[in-house]
Amino acid sequence: MEVAKQKMQTCCFTGHRQIPPEKRAEIADKLEHIIINLYQKGVRFYGAGGALGFDTLAAQTVIRLRKSCPGMKLILVLPCLTQTKRWRPEDVAEYERIKTKADKTVYTAQQYTSDCMHKRNRHLVDNSSVCICYLTRNSGGTAYTAHYAN
Repeated sequence: MEVAKQKMQTCCFTGHRQIPPEKRAEIADKLEHIIINLYQKGVRFYGAGGALGFDTLAAQTVIRLRKSCPGMKLILVLPCLTQTKRWRPEDVAEYERIKTKADKTVYTAQQYTSDCMHKRNRHLVDNSSVCICYLTRNSGGTAYTAHYAN
């Protein structure tokens, strides 16, 4: 598939690692509706960065929707092999489960570096025509990525 066509059929996600528990269901519902709407418009590839919070929610949603959306693909773009080094065991287990369900996994670096997260975020945006964002403050990596996408 030519690169320009694939980019037009690709959406990426960016969002905060912390989602207030009382807002999670509402955010999950909105996310599902947005993804279904994009799918109906021809978007088939969904790139997630593998982080806690919104990235995980987005990946879980794509995995669930693939059952009723033929051709929908989950692409994980991960910053490094050691991303989960300081995570809780239950979060690592879910990360590993998501990795086994992904259609493709890309690492932007082998080891953690000071800019591996930015490389991951730029890769996601540079290869997408749409970016779904969960942004509640105008600073940090999510804000940077949302501004970069704009």
